[in-house]
Amino acid sequence: MADIVNLRQARKQKARDEKLRVAEQNRALHGRSKAEKERDGMIADKSDKFVAGHRREPFGDKDNQSIGQKGARRLPDESDA
Repeated sequence: MADIVNLRQARKQKARDEKLRVAEQNRALHGRSKAEKERDGMIADKSDKFVAGHRREPFGDKDNQSIGQKGARRLPDESDA
């Protein structure tokens, strides 16, 4: 004879197994240790500081911008007429 199976319990067990399978996939895809996250953050900060230190003009400082093509006033010219 076959074993008697409680369908409610079987359904719940199947759902638990599916959750465990999905959780394992997520751990493989997204799981990183705290040290790895901190290391990557430090590397990103260091590269941002390096780039910011080599800017010609301070970032976001609009008062000290030199007059370039976009900021220069255009004077009327007889050849434009």
